[in-house]
Amino acid sequence: MPQAVLLNNIDHHDLRVITARGARYGDDTMLAPTFFREFRDLQAHYPVVFQKTADGGFQPMALLGLRADENLFLSEPLLDGNRHERQRWDAHYLPIAVERLPFLIGIADDEPMIHIDLAHPRVVRGDAAEGEPLFLEHGGTTAFLEHMASMLRTLHDGLRDNAGFIAALLRHRLLEPFALEIRLNDRSKLRLTGFHTIDEQRLSELDAAALHELSQAGYLQAAYMALASMSHLRDLIERMNRRHAADR
Repeated sequence: MPQAVLLNNIDHHDLRVITARGARYGDDTMLAPTFFREFRDLQAHYPVVFQKTADGGFQPMALLGLRADENLFLSEPLLDGNRHERQRWDAHYLPIAVERLPFLIGIADDEPMIHIDLAHPRVVRGDAAEGEPLFLEHGGTTAFLEHMASMLRTLHDGLRDNAGFIAALLRHRLLEPFALEIRLNDRSKLRLTGFHTIDEQRLSELDAAALHELSQAGYLQAAYMALASMSHLRDLIERMNRRHAADR
């Protein structure tokens, strides 16, 4: 169960954060929340889809797998010299929502502040423990924590700015639901549903005024990036085929 607390250099002076990748550290997830300004980096590796939210809006997501609790970008576990399972992330870019863990933005005195989930498997204590320290021995923050703080600010601002992007997509009716029937090499079948994508036909029919509006806000480029990213669905299917073949 998460245990998020406001980070400080008194109570948490000896905390370290493990940066290795793996299911044991919570990386076995099918989806990573994202924001439209991250699409350029994501589209080189991951499909970007849109998931409905409880309030009737949409949240952009990087698709990491084809089934719940499965990340096809994690390699198969291998034992290191200490008999610990090690995995690697098979892409050159990590979604910010994944990389920033176990940190999160919380509100303290009406201001966004860095919090940390003390129950997260990446969090360890002790000077000799594995992982990156957060605070310097004689005060101050480490370069690692400063980098994490920068990513948190980027994520916080990006998720906030999604509201305008999604509103524009809905205003121009640019989101459409999609379903994908998948037949794997071993003859098993999967069905991917519950997501929306950019309506390419509708986008191509927008008039000059609508295109200018979207372009000025930075939304037009993001829409095309999301469209281009969908070619990686084939890559995900091939990753699953290779995983099934290795399991046999």
